[in-house]
Amino acid sequence: MLRALNREPCDYVPCCFMSFTALRRRVDEDLYALVDAEQALGLDSMLFIPVASRRQRPEHPDLRGLPIRFGPQVKCCTWNEKRPDGTQVLLREFQTPDGTLSTSVQITEDWPYGAQLPFVADYCVPRALTQLVRGPADLPALAHLLVPPTAEDIAVFRQEAERARSFARNRGVLLVGGWGVAADMLNWLCGMEQLLVLTHTNPDFVADLFEMVYLWNKQRMEVVLSAGVDLYIRRAWYEGCDFIRREFYREVALPRLKAEVELAHENGAKFGYICSSGLQPMLDYHLASGIDVLIGLDPVQGTSTDLQALKAKVEDRMCLWGGVSGAITVEMGTEEEVRSAVRQALCALGPNGFILSPVDNITLDTQKTWANLEIFRDEWRAHRVTVPAI
Repeated sequence: MLRALNREPCDYVPCCFMSFTALRRRVDEDLYALVDAEQALGLDSMLFIPVASRRQRPEHPDLRGLPIRFGPQVKCCTWNEKRPDGTQVLLREFQTPDGTLSTSVQITEDWPYGAQLPFVADYCVPRALTQLVRGPADLPALAHLLVPPTAEDIAVFRQEAERARSFARNRGVLLVGGWGVAADMLNWLCGMEQLLVLTHTNPDFVADLFEMVYLWNKQRMEVVLSAGVDLYIRRAWYEGCDFIRREFYREVALPRLKAEVELAHENGAKFGYICSSGLQPMLDYHLASGIDVLIGLDPVQGTSTDLQALKAKVEDRMCLWGGVSGAITVEMGTEEEVRSAVRQALCALGPNGFILSPVDNITLDTQKTWANLEIFRDEWRAHRVTVPAI
């Protein structure tokens, strides 16, 4: 894995799943047990820290990493209302010394959080009736919700990291930390459509918000990097050209991304960047940032994701991780579609500077999924040393 991240020749193209929810659930969300289970399947693996599961991070289920804590003077209140049209609405207020922030979401049949309304989560964005952050007047209050990790959280993490380092060395796997976050957090706070509009109508406000999130994330990043991780990962699913203007990215996001990459390198870690759609128009910025590995290349669901064109552009300047659609090809495809997708990924992206994985995840625990995973693994084993020609 390290040789692949360094774009050096490897004995074989590694196969490490960027996420494997179906298997993780089978081991009761134990990431240490997940490593053993993946290695038992013959896959390469990694140990991600902090290991807290989704149910252990109710305020931020979609942001892996250190706990999000609010300032000591913040008071929260959540309640449910039934509107005259029968719509069920969940509302939440954050009362701070510098003002009150409020948000509300419509409860749909697939709402997964019961009577709880997380601070930030993917599910909230399309169901939001009012966004938590709407303009410059909200920033002073937001500062009370984006506070540094507590001394207790840091102590707990360092104790966990000691065990994780020993385990990773013993199993011979990559020790990975994160997640960092930037524009994804802005989308959670402001809503996707609203944020895109604001980059046109009030770019100075969005830049100020970006800076606030950057400084908050940096404090969390420094703690994780102190563990001596091999790879630090930033989630950037909403930083492709589908979700952000290229001009805004170049002027606001890119300088801060460069600073994060430099911080990771100063601490001896590689920097990974998860973005699975809208890649090609942003690739010059990715290369300029100095990131070591671009994670999440999906040739089916990802827009602007031509595998051969991406590899030709990157050459040997960046490792690429992914190559096969998890949700479409592995979970739903025919045997030949799975085999063909594996061969095409190996041919287009390998052999050096490439890590094979379904993108983004394997979530369905079905007979078809596991049958296709066996086919996926079999095809990878057949071609991982001598990469096929299409």
